[in-house]
Amino acid sequence: MADLIPAPAQPRIPVRGGGTFPVRRIYCVGRNFADHAREMGAAAPASKAERGQPVFFHKPGDAIVTGNADVPYPPATHDLHHEVELVVALGKDAPPGVLSPEDAPALVFAYGVGLDLTRRDLQAAAKAKGLPWDTGKGFDHSAPVSELVPVAQAGELAGRTLMLRVNGEVRQRGSLDDLIWDVADILHELSKLYALKAGDLVYMGTPAGVGPLKPGDAFAASLEGIAELYGAVTGVAL
Repeated sequence: MADLIPAPAQPRIPVRGGGTFPVRRIYCVGRNFADHAREMGAAAPASKAERGQPVFFHKPGDAIVTGNADVPYPPATHDLHHEVELVVALGKDAPPGVLSPEDAPALVFAYGVGLDLTRRDLQAAAKAKGLPWDTGKGFDHSAPVSELVPVAQAGELAGRTLMLRVNGEVRQRGSLDDLIWDVADILHELSKLYALKAGDLVYMGTPAGVGPLKPGDAFAASLEGIAELYGAVTGVAL
């Protein structure tokens, strides 16, 4: 049967070495670094046994910004914040049922670095009323991401540093060793709630140091030894 409206373009991310990665869903993890949890006013677990459950939210697949393109300042906010994150790209469907942490790495196709952009004022207002904060997180152009680097090229994640500079100044820096839930843990937990598929992205959470981005700001994000992301914020705050 013919489409009755034009089919939207499939969001795609360039892959180092050639080809593209078609995006299906974007899962995001909240409060996955203890220092960030504390700066947001939340309790941080003292050990893995005290972690409880991870916090998940979503962004639209077409929220990605690729190719180091500029990011337009979003509407309805005066407090756009940056959050630099490890991005995990899945290249295989998870088997039915709950995925074990031991089997989770086999799903991972590639890694990258991205920004979880947040309309912090909208998020805070929703939180204060006990309402969902989708409008603070899931908006257009809210998921800039680097090229993806296949696992075989990226190597091990242990000890790697996430970093974000804004206008040349270091704003965020954190070790992936400080993740409360690592990649295998998160895929295991997500599989309890969703059928994970090839094409899914997971934004793994941010270290402390989140703060504002203003029109004219230039940003440079890096996942040590693996990927880099550059861009600038354009437009005006409305």
